[in-house]
Amino acid sequence: MQRQDLRLSDASMIYHQLPPPRQIVKHDLVTVRVDKKAVMTSEGEVQRRKTGLYDAVLADWVALKGLLELKAAPQADGDPRVQGQLNQLYRAEGELETREALAFDITAEVVDIRPNGLLVMEAHDSFRVNNEVWEYSLSGVCRPEDIDPGNVILSKHIAHLQVWKRERGHVRDSYRRGWFARWFDTFNPF
Repeated sequence: MQRQDLRLSDASMIYHQLPPPRQIVKHDLVTVRVDKKAVMTSEGEVQRRKTGLYDAVLADWVALKGLLELKAAPQADGDPRVQGQLNQLYRAEGELETREALAFDITAEVVDIRPNGLLVMEAHDSFRVNNEVWEYSLSGVCRPEDIDPGNVILSKHIAHLQVWKRERGHVRDSYRRGWFARWFDTFNPF
């Protein structure tokens, strides 16, 4: 007697055959749900005191006679001397706490499929309301099985995720730093 293979479809009255998994090809569109939160706290304190005395004397001065001869040149009023004192106090305190959250959906295009099956995605989107413009860009790599049946993938499943957000308009202009403040913060001359 030969044993017959049992199948779930033969034994169940409510069994429903699942459709085969969707094959994702180049230029398919996938919705990416971006949900990123970041919290950063930083504190710092510096106190520095510098004191210095200096006394410099120029004992010998040189004179050129032609191009090949150097000789000492006596100073008629004595050797030049510079004296001074430096007393400097520098104290700085800083505290920074930032909280950021970024949540939006964006439609990405599959721009490449690597030989190992990973999908390379890229997305660009912009919104304009009157004079305010928000631009979003995203890129990254994901596995096809991380895309759910509704054609949505969460940003936490995307490797090498890069998200850019840029704002332009009157609101952005009201709080952005000018070129001098950016230069001053970069070089901190004092």
